[in-house]
Amino acid sequence: MNNQSILAKNLGVKVSQIEAVLKLLSEGATIPFIARYRKEATGSLDEEQIRAIAKEYTYLENLSKRKEDVIRLIAEKDLLTDELKNAILACEKLSDVEDLYRPFKEKKKTKASEAIKMGLEPLAKKIMSFPTHGSMKELAEGFECGMDKAIEGAKYIIAEWISDNAYYRKYIKKEIWQNGSLESKIKKNAVDEKKVYQMYYEFSEPIKYAKHYRVLAMNRGEKEGVLSISLHFDKEHILEYLKSKIIKNPASFVCEEVEASLEDALKRLIYPSIEREIRADLTENAENKAILTFQDNLEHLLMTKPVKDKVVLGFDPAFRTGCKLAVLNPYGNVLEIATIYPHEPKNEKEKSKETLQNLIHKYGVQIIAIGNGTASRESEAFVADAIKGSNVLYNLVSEAGASVYSASPLAIKEFPDLTVEKRSAISIGRRVQDPLSELVKIDPKSIGVGEYQHDVNQKELAEALGFTVSKIVNEIGVNINTASSSILSYISGLTKKTIDSILKFREKKTFTSREEVKSLPGFNDKVYEQSIGFLRIIDGKNPLDKTRIHPESYPLAEALLKEVNLNISEIGTEEFTKVLSQINVKDMSNKLNADIYTLQDIIDELNHPGQDYRDKLDDIVLKSDILTIKDLKEGMELKGTVRNVTSFGAFVDIGLHDDGLVHISKMSKQYVKNPNDIVSVGDIVTVYVCGIDLEKEKVQLSLIKE
Repeated sequence: MNNQSILAKNLGVKVSQIEAVLKLLSEGATIPFIARYRKEATGSLDEEQIRAIAKEYTYLENLSKRKEDVIRLIAEKDLLTDELKNAILACEKLSDVEDLYRPFKEKKKTKASEAIKMGLEPLAKKIMSFPTHGSMKELAEGFECGMDKAIEGAKYIIAEWISDNAYYRKYIKKEIWQNGSLESKIKKNAVDEKKVYQMYYEFSEPIKYAKHYRVLAMNRGEKEGVLSISLHFDKEHILEYLKSKIIKNPASFVCEEVEASLEDALKRLIYPSIEREIRADLTENAENKAILTFQDNLEHLLMTKPVKDKVVLGFDPAFRTGCKLAVLNPYGNVLEIATIYPHEPKNEKEKSKETLQNLIHKYGVQIIAIGNGTASRESEAFVADAIKGSNVLYNLVSEAGASVYSASPLAIKEFPDLTVEKRSAISIGRRVQDPLSELVKIDPKSIGVGEYQHDVNQKELAEALGFTVSKIVNEIGVNINTASSSILSYISGLTKKTIDSILKFREKKTFTSREEVKSLPGFNDKVYEQSIGFLRIIDGKNPLDKTRIHPESYPLAEALLKEVNLNISEIGTEEFTKVLSQINVKDMSNKLNADIYTLQDIIDELNHPGQDYRDKLDDIVLKSDILTIKDLKEGMELKGTVRNVTSFGAFVDIGLHDDGLVHISKMSKQYVKNPNDIVSVGDIVTVYVCGIDLEKEKVQLSLIKE
């Protein structure tokens, strides 16, 4: 079975789909382009499936290459048998190939290699033949190193033979994985002032059921010198099993020495190695799940519904340095910047209130976006008092990553004359107006919607999050006349050179046609093909330019409209939509000799030209008055926004300084395996207060009405 067939079986798709994806990728097509504009070739595979194909195929190719190398290296030593070759070819993991290659590797200096140099291998072979006549003394006679040294050396050789046996290693690893437990204890004299790892001071969990977030927590505790982690398993059972396999003749006088070699092999060579492998497997699995959680949360955060056509005031709270205010017009342009000092140490409450109210009246501010960092609770109380009796609303906005952006070269270039704090106020306000456009300016790892994101493989995390941002940006598309360089950098096929070309063109005039993009420096046919479908021209000469329809399909779109007697100039009218909705796509695809996927996409786009997918989502929760933990009562019903989803539950913003926790057990009356099956970041949910801890200022919430 070739790699394409293996991949098709593993991923549950057809070989033809695998081959189509690999061909398109080899030709330089991007994943967003393939997912959107080559559905007929791939059978409508989505971005995640295409990425999985690319990633898994690379692994299989590397696996095949390693198999070839190992077979060649063993053959060069004249030790390759048909049985061994077939076993190597049947391996599905690199680790299995390495286990089979282990006995043939050139080893570094070991106790066994030194014994072999002393000429003790023949003695080891004699011992492993399990003789019944004679004695150990007779077997070990004649060696220059003496009888005791000879027996000791032979036992080292036997121990290494046992350790190198791939079958034994596979059995032991499986036995430990299936029946062992992962245990943690607090280290002697360990310092854990805040009791962060208290639940792991004396903890045990079956390895095969180990929760990924607990694995990462224990790893961190171990790294910080608080915990010691170990695997507990039935060593006696493993020893007895291997004795039954290795000792061919229990009546032999060498059994005691072989048993000693087996125990040495297990304790010194096998257990430490396999425990490292299992810990590595647990960590890899935990990291992969944590990264998936981060990806899922980031995707929903980026898809937060924008607040359009509103004048917004970004409010960056602070004590000593003052609160920074930034008034933004509906397009995110800065109208005015101000600083007020309503809190300690200045306490200029009335003066600050007057400044805020003047800005509201001067610019017609409709929404105030308050950062949720230091002094946010006090700032919320201040704002709620200042807007009392008006139509102005406010909401708390996650500041995660705002300071990172504010100090970045990009922010400095955009606002060279402003301080970091003032840039932060602008960023906070823009996060309400267009979350996606603002958040793409920040390293996804700094947005803070994951779990244990600093404990996972940072390269894998960066690649996964970058893919997620790219997927969302291309799914929504951008207005080429207003898109920032940050968001353009995620568009399929674009490079720094082509982005610079777009920005330079915009300095002189606006784009009125997708055709104009063709002539820009750096836009060869391939770059144009890969990118143009994701670049929109809202008020251009051709109405199709504001849609997701690719220019390569304009002739088909025009043929369709001609077939149903519609004029493109009528796009968006009730009659236009009515006629399109009555089309039988299958019949029309046959009539126009077009693939059904592309035709369906064209009809959808003509029905909803340039529609922003985010517009279908729930509006953000806006408030006019403050809520404190003292206002809460058990059973109270509240509206909130999901800010983060973890493996054990979801954190919901109900307007307090700290988000309330909906534990996984409080999400449904049925068993919930994954919180992401119930809620996502950005969801607007109805919650019920089920626990209040005034001392710790913690609130427990439930999605279930008791």
